[in-house]
Amino acid sequence: MGVHGSVLDNSQIAFIRKSPLFFVATAPLSPDGHINCSPRPVDSRFFVNSASEIGWLDLVGSGIETVAHLRENGRIVAMFCSFSEQPQILRIHGMGQVFEPGHVRFEEITSDRPNDPGVRAVIIIRIERVSTSCGYGVPMMNFVSHRSTIDQWLELKGAKGLDAYKRKHNSSSVDGLKGLNPGE
Repeated sequence: MGVHGSVLDNSQIAFIRKSPLFFVATAPLSPDGHINCSPRPVDSRFFVNSASEIGWLDLVGSGIETVAHLRENGRIVAMFCSFSEQPQILRIHGMGQVFEPGHVRFEEITSDRPNDPGVRAVIIIRIERVSTSCGYGVPMMNFVSHRSTIDQWLELKGAKGLDAYKRKHNSSSVDGLKGLNPGE
């Protein structure tokens, strides 16, 4: 039976911390805009600030849909699901915010973490609704490891290469919504 609430309980926080990945979905306001769903790792870049706030360090990528949609309307859902014997799905609905380098909140969150050159923003979700469902239809799979490909790619790009890449690929969404600030 599903559970609904407005904050995470301790068992849900434990479930999140054991998960190797989660999915985030956002959408623009325009009915003609593209809905986005992205996988994200639950690794050292992900954090639970409290029972009412989660977030992650957002890495440079080929698109900027999550950031652009959050800038436009803030709506976001994160979904965690179990691939082990104990089935479960956890959805977190809320309002997301984007903090880029130079913003006080970005600096607070990243100050006690090792320098990560690929971090383009911090995403925070203020939780409004938490729900669980059975997850009986989710297949069982074994987690092997997180990929190191992104870290290798970031190292090869270097600081100047990353800046150029962000300007080219992360300044606006596929629907033309504002992404990262130029030069960030």
